[in-house]
Amino acid sequence: MISTYMVRSRSHSAQGRKAEPRRGLLGRCTLVGLALFVFQIFSLDVAESQTIKVNTLKQITFHKMNYNFEQFYCLDEIVYLESRWNYKAKNPKSSAYGLFQILKSKEKDPIKQIDNGLKYINARYQGCACTALAHHKAKGWY
Repeated sequence: MISTYMVRSRSHSAQGRKAEPRRGLLGRCTLVGLALFVFQIFSLDVAESQTIKVNTLKQITFHKMNYNFEQFYCLDEIVYLESRWNYKAKNPKSSAYGLFQILKSKEKDPIKQIDNGLKYINARYQGCACTALAHHKAKGWY
């Protein structure tokens, strides 16, 4: 009877020892994951943070263009030439502002800037960003 009790207590204590490191490891993983999440949100590396924002803006634009690779490629080049995908870009020589450098625009929200830029291209170039790019290459503006 004593040996049975000893075996049971050993197995319980062995399980307890195995469970504790797992909880500790899980706790550490959770803390590391939380720390990485906070670091990503409040990144001290401005260049890396800007890259994430640019990629997000490109993904949103690509989605709004119905995933058309050819048109997005042309639009990407236009926006890069105009603002380098900086939604706070200001033209010192005119009133142009934002991603698409639309004149007299005071829109601060980059998503609305994308909507306004796509509306402009739809109205002026029948929705063809490649035609707008060809015009930009020929005249220096679109």
